[in-house]
Amino acid sequence: MDSKQQLSNMYYDPYFEIDAVKILPGEFYVTQQNLLLVTVLGSCVAACIRDKSLGLGGISHFMLPFEPNDQALIDSSIRYGSHALEVLINELLKQGASRENLEAKVFGGGNVLAAEGSCVIGERNAEFLLSYLEAEKITVASQSLLGIYPQKVYFFPSSGRVLVKKLKRLNNTTIFDREALYFQRLLNIQVAGNIELFG
Repeated sequence: MDSKQQLSNMYYDPYFEIDAVKILPGEFYVTQQNLLLVTVLGSCVAACIRDKSLGLGGISHFMLPFEPNDQALIDSSIRYGSHALEVLINELLKQGASRENLEAKVFGGGNVLAAEGSCVIGERNAEFLLSYLEAEKITVASQSLLGIYPQKVYFFPSSGRVLVKKLKRLNNTTIFDREALYFQRLLNIQVAGNIELFG
């Protein structure tokens, strides 16, 4: 059984010879099937979390919606970031994962997004992600955070294998356009106690 926040793009990856799912900003996906989960990160971060004993894993791709000098927005964004990760972890547990068997591999948080108020957004995303996982006592097995290049992440939940490609040359601005649009949407959402995001 698979779970996802929104309809994700499924396609066949001829290089890896496997069915794959493209995860966009604001999405998550959980599966125990032999699938490849793929996402591209600039300032956003992604947590690849799996139960080591079950081969059940998932990915959450998100960004914190705040500008650094506004305390109210910072407080709201922490709730948003917590929500994004809680949804992923709760779905893993719902599908049979054991909290003590969870491990994470984390990526993104680059200084690549050209949008107002985003000069340190990647760094704050990365700091939040690591501190959240530490508070939840989920081991971070590996990480590729910060830097100046976008990253393409290939996650195989069944084995836990992750490959990362640094995108030093881009043919178009799709990554930046997606993140800039997502960033603007996040600035306009209201984050309250019990929230439904993009509902």
